[in-house]
Amino acid sequence: MIIWLSSYPKNGNTWLRSLISAYYYTKDGFFLSDKQLNHIPQFPVKDYLEGFSYDLNLPGDTSRFWIAAQEKINLDKKIKFFKTHSALVRLGQNNFTNKKNTLGGIYIVRDPRNVLDSMSRHFQIDYEKALDVMQDQNNFTYDFKKKNDYSDYQFISSWEKNYQSWKNNNLIPVKFLKYEDLLKETFLVFKEIIKFINEISNNKEGFSREKAKNAVSSTSFENLKKIEENQGFNEGIVARENKKKIPFFNLGPKNEWKKNFDSKFIDKLNNIFEKNLIELNY
Repeated sequence: MIIWLSSYPKNGNTWLRSLISAYYYTKDGFFLSDKQLNHIPQFPVKDYLEGFSYDLNLPGDTSRFWIAAQEKINLDKKIKFFKTHSALVRLGQNNFTNKKNTLGGIYIVRDPRNVLDSMSRHFQIDYEKALDVMQDQNNFTYDFKKKNDYSDYQFISSWEKNYQSWKNNNLIPVKFLKYEDLLKETFLVFKEIIKFINEISNNKEGFSREKAKNAVSSTSFENLKKIEENQGFNEGIVARENKKKIPFFNLGPKNEWKKNFDSKFIDKLNNIFEKNLIELNY
């Protein structure tokens, strides 16, 4: 059975996976390398769609086999974590998942104003383009390095629709959390996450305070940035112009939208996201 670790892009998914991989896939709870993230692969990707007949040139055609692919994944009856940026919606007649294949999910959301700044830096687009992307209800992503191959298609939708699809769903239990809360009270929020995971997975091992402390300390922004500088980090991308690696861990907690945008653009963002900012208490 699957436990989803979900978010809109640049909302803190990598940090969440680092914490969970350190806690559940090591003896002592330390995160030492991005290779540990291999314990929490992405879905959907091409590897999990082998054996299914779909048109790889047609965006979204793989959605016909999402459920069947999850059934294959679950044949060994083991509990697994999967990362996804997919919205929890039906695409045509095809659901992203179902109760048969999913135990639950953990969704992390972040202030959209900081998301926009992070997206602009990471994807090398200006603020207005990033804003357009965040509002696009038909937005999707795939492996851009592959030409004419949409096997890794993920339907993301807009930032708003993405988080609401998980937060307000009636299909599966979801632990909904804010990046800012995880940042402010990392240990306490992470303890709640572990409790949620253990409950839905019927894990009787209980909570290891020592492992959790090690996971929290070893996945601090400073430590993850140091790991990237010394070892590299697979989720980083290369700049289009100079072909240099763009740091995946750039500003982290120091990313503050108030310092990055002018007053006119701030007013625009506050107006566009007003309902969400109120709902999420931002």
